[in-house]
Amino acid sequence: MSTTALEPTAATAPEAVPGGFAEFVALRRDLHRHPELAFAEHRTAGVVAAQLRHWGYHVTEGVGGTGVVGRLQRGDSTRCIGLRADMDALPITEASGAAWSSVHAGCMHACGHDGHTAMLLAAARHLALHGRIDGTLHLIFQPAEEGGGGALKMMEDGLFERFPCDAVFAMHNMPGVPQGHLVFRSGPMMASSDYATITLQGTGGHGAMPHRANDPIVAAASVVLALQTVVSRNVDPLQPAVITVGAIEGGKANNVIPDAVRLELSVRALDPAVRTLLEQRIRELVAAQAQSFGVQAHIDWRPGYAVLVNDAQQTRRALAVAQRHFPADQVQAEGPMLTGSEDFAFMLQRVPGSYLLIGNGAGDQHGACMVHNPGYDFNDANIPTGARYWVALAEDLLSPQP
Repeated sequence: MSTTALEPTAATAPEAVPGGFAEFVALRRDLHRHPELAFAEHRTAGVVAAQLRHWGYHVTEGVGGTGVVGRLQRGDSTRCIGLRADMDALPITEASGAAWSSVHAGCMHACGHDGHTAMLLAAARHLALHGRIDGTLHLIFQPAEEGGGGALKMMEDGLFERFPCDAVFAMHNMPGVPQGHLVFRSGPMMASSDYATITLQGTGGHGAMPHRANDPIVAAASVVLALQTVVSRNVDPLQPAVITVGAIEGGKANNVIPDAVRLELSVRALDPAVRTLLEQRIRELVAAQAQSFGVQAHIDWRPGYAVLVNDAQQTRRALAVAQRHFPADQVQAEGPMLTGSEDFAFMLQRVPGSYLLIGNGAGDQHGACMVHNPGYDFNDANIPTGARYWVALAEDLLSPQP
C-alpha cells in the first residue's frame, strides 16, 4: 500500500498531530478497522511489507507464518539490533464507538497492536530516509502474540539465524500510565502463563439420595478453596503469583448430582522456580482433595508463555537513550512487575534485550481504558512518541563510530 493511499480524510484525521505523523495515524486507524486474528494477519502483513519496500528495506515475508522482517543495512559495522512489533487482534466485539471501529464482527484490536505496528513503521520511514546508523537494523513484525506463540513460530523458522541480532527490543502501550511516558524495568517484568483443565470424575445420582453418589461438585468446591492456600501458604510472600479458577462447569438440574465437574485455571508467576512450585502444589492438592471425596482427578496442564526477563545491560542502554532524548519526568527507570504475559519472553531467552511500556493515558484521559476491553482504543498521540524513541534507540545503539 502506498503512503498516498493512507492520507487522512477530514473524518479520520486527528485535530492535532505533530508534523509528518498524520499518515501513520490514518494507517493505524485503517489497521484498526481491519483487525486479523493470530496467524491470519495477511492484510496487515501485506501493508507492512509494502511500506517497508517502498522505503528501501529488504523485506522477507512469511516468517513463522505471517511474520514480516525488514532489514536496513548501512555502513561497515557488524553490529545489529532488532525492534519488534506485534500485529494480531483479539476475538472481542468492539464497543469503543470510534469512527474507525472494526468492520469484522467478533474481532478487534483490543490490545493496541495496530498502534505498535504504526509506531514502528513511522520509525522505519525516518530511519530509511534520514537515519544515522552504521550497522544492521532488523524490524520484526510478529504475528500471533495473543496466545498463539508467534514469537516461537518465528524463531522455529530461523528468525535469529536468518536475521542475527546483538540485542532485541519491544514496546507495549499501558493504560493507566500517562500518555507518552516510558517505563523500564530490569530483570523479571511480566509473568509466565500456564493453563490447566481439572476434571473431577465422580458418580452421578439423585439429588435426594447423595449417599448413593460420589458428588464431584462438593469436591470441586473444596478444590477451589484449597487452591487459594498455594499462594498464601506455599509461595514466598515477596514473590508474586496468581492462581485463578476462571470457570467451573458441571450439572444441569438442581436435583441431579452430575458425573463430572470441569475447572479451568490460569496460573502465573514472575520467577521460574515459583512457576514450578505452583504446578507441583496444584497437582498435589487436587489429587489429595479428590481422594478425600472419593472421586478421580485428571489434570490437563498446558504450559504457556515464559517469565519475561529483561537483560540488565540492555535495559540500562535502553533507559539511557530515553533519559538522553526525553524529559526526565516522562521516563520511569524502575516500573512495577506485571502479572500479564507476553511471548516476547521467548525472544529474550535467545537474545539479550529489553521490553518497555509506553503510557496510553491515565485518569479520564483518552486511552485509559484497559486492554482486552471492548471499549479500548490505542492513543494515537503515542505514534510520534513511540516512533521517536525507536529512532533514538536505533541511532544511539548503531551510531557511526569515529
